[in-house]
Formats: sequence, C-alpha cells, structure tokens
Amino acid sequence: MTNPLYDPYVILQKVYGGGAYLKQAIAETPLEELHRARTIKICYGVLENDIWLDFCIRSFAYKSPKLPIRILLKISLYMLLFLQKQKYMVTDNAVSLAKKLGKGGAAGFINAFLRAFDPGKLQLPKDCISALSIRYSIPEFAVRRLLKEYGTKAENILMHQNACTFVRFANDEAAQKYLAGAEYEVTPFENLYAFSNFRRDDGYDFGEYTFQSIGSVAICACVDAVPTLLDACAAPGGKSVLLAGKCAHVTSFELHAHRAELIRQYALRMGVKNIEIVCRDSSVSDEAYAEKFDAVLVDAPCSGYGVIGENPDIKFFRKEEDISALSATQIRILTACSAYVKKGGALYYSTCSVFSEENDKTVRAFLQNNGEFVCEKAESPLAHVRKEFGIQFLPHLSMGAGFYVAKMRRNLQ
Repeated sequence: MTNPLYDPYVILQKVYGGGAYLKQAIAETPLEELHRARTIKICYGVLENDIWLDFCIRSFAYKSPKLPIRILLKISLYMLLFLQKQKYMVTDNAVSLAKKLGKGGAAGFINAFLRAFDPGKLQLPKDCISALSIRYSIPEFAVRRLLKEYGTKAENILMHQNACTFVRFANDEAAQKYLAGAEYEVTPFENLYAFSNFRRDDGYDFGEYTFQSIGSVAICACVDAVPTLLDACAAPGGKSVLLAGKCAHVTSFELHAHRAELIRQYALRMGVKNIEIVCRDSSVSDEAYAEKFDAVLVDAPCSGYGVIGENPDIKFFRKEEDISALSATQIRILTACSAYVKKGGALYYSTCSVFSEENDKTVRAFLQNNGEFVCEKAESPLAHVRKEFGIQFLPHLSMGAGFYVAKMRRNLQ
C-alpha cells in the first residue's frame, strides 16, 4: 500500500501548482484503485476547506511554508480534522512523504507543526467578513456580495454543502431497478433522485441512468416543448439530451471541439438521436441561424458560485474581477443568440450563479437594448426565490442547487 498522502498530493500539486481543474487532475493521474474513493474525498475536501486550512497553517506555523509543504500540511490537517485520523499516523506519513519528495529538510518543521496543532486554540478574527470567509472557506469578495444581496440569509447559503448525488434515470423501469433497497430522496422531477451513496455500474454505460444536477434538470423543466430548440452553450450535453426528450429537434452549439465531442458521447450513451452538434462561438452572430428556432436556451458561462459544492476549485480560481468580465460575455451571447429566436418564440437565460450581476442584472441589460423581447414568468416545482425577471434557486432551499433561469418572449410583430 502506498503512503495515503501520496495520491492526493500528486493531484493537488497539479491544481495548486499547475493551475489544473480538480476533475481534470484526477482524470489524468494514475491512482491506487483500492483507495481511489479515499483519495478523491481528500482532494475535494482539501479544496472545499482551502481557506480554513490556510488559516490553520497561519495560526500554528512560525514561518510560511513553500507550496509543496503547504499542500502536505493541508492534506494532513484535513485527515485530522475531517477524517478523524490518528495524529501519529498522519504525522509519520507526512514526514515520510516529504523525504520521498526530496523535501527532507522540512521534515522537522512538518513534525513539529502537526504535533503542536490544536484546533481548540484556533481563534477566528473579530471582523465579520473575515470570520465568515474562514469558517466557510469562501473568498471575502464572495462573502461581501452575498451579504449585500441576501443579508441575514447569506450564511444559510454559505453553510449549505450538498452531499447528495443526483441520478436521472432513463425511464421508470430503470429507476425501479436501482431504487429497490436503496436510500434515496425524491425530487420534484420525474425519474430524478438524490442518493447519499450511489455506486456507478454498467447501467451508466448502457444509458440506464446519468448523473445530472437538480439545478440542471430544473432549468430544463422551465423550457416548454417546441419543435426546434437551440442549446447555445451545450457542453457537456446534459441539458441537450434531456431537452431532446420533449423537443423534436435540438441543435447544440459548443465552441471547443473536444467539448463538442462530450455532447456527442453523452447523446450516444443515452440513445438520443435528435441532436445536431455544431462547433461554433455563440457570442458571434450568424445570419444563417436568424429566426430559425422556436426556442433558444442560453445557459451562459458564469462564476459557478451556485455549484461550489460540486466544483470546489471554483473558489480557488475565480476572482472578483472575473464576474464583471463574465457578465459582459453573458450579454454578448444572449444578444447574438436572441436573433435566432423566431417571432413569438421563447428565449431562456440561465446560470449556475447566485450573484445578481450575472443573473437579473444581465437580463435587465439585455431587455433595455432589445425591445422586441418581454419577460415572462418562469415556474418551477423546486423551491426558489422569485426575482424581478427570473427565479433564483438557492442551495439551502433548492436541494443544493444554486441556479437562475429567466424566460423571455419575442414579439410577433
């Protein structure tokens, strides 16, 4: 058996040191299969608690460690605090791995730090924003935004960490096959269930089920059945595949060829044949598609702060200045794709963000400059908050979903 810190270290080094996204780093790293689940749990856990772990290091380290040692300490602290591993075992493995990595000079520092670490002696700063940022491992800019937009409800959003896996079954027969004897929670959507523990098997490859977040399914449920629909930012393909079940023909736009291939593979696995995949930039208008579709869904690139539970590296990579840049991109895509909606057709705008700058403010800016569109009332059986133009799903209300969707209609004239 390898050192239990080794595989998590290799993966997290690619994230912290190489700028890789966590899922990408996991996919590209050969892992000890026997302990794959433990390794992935540690990697996600470290990133979910990154700011808290940094705070722990600052509180007990007499010097700021270099990145390789910092990563080792974060893994060690996560194993101590969240996996309740024995201190002597974690310390011995951390020191041993440091020597194996050629960092033997730091072995004494690691040993002294871990032996001295006492969570009972940690004291959060008195400043509210700093304290919330550390407690929930959320960057301070995001805490400020949430407090400004949601007030006393902001901490409910911050503290909610959804541990469920959402599984969407192809049909009732497949659902019953997997529900028998399992622990699950029913959702408001057909054949979508939340599991605390679901092990993937051959049924996934055979298209009996897929993994799809409840927010993604909720957005699709807001879209009316139409003959022709454009999914403008479609990869990896979950929404296109689901919407193909109620729309006669779905066109999926995707900028990058390798991500367009993900849509093709997704549709093939689920046995869906009425999707046309087009590799193109949705932010650039194309006269060939003018008024071609009965409905257009723009699930725009966004900060992702509604799904940080599933993608904790978002907190590591996203900066506050990114949100304004993303908002400008969202408006460009929405404006370009609005031209593809037939007169009388519907335009849907969605994100996986909880920030108004990417949601209602984007819709307002679009409507102010596109008078032929009017906002319509979107509806959903999933608990939500109604905003000026759309509906906002929030993690603590909506089974972990932090999504937004607005519905607009193009005038017939």
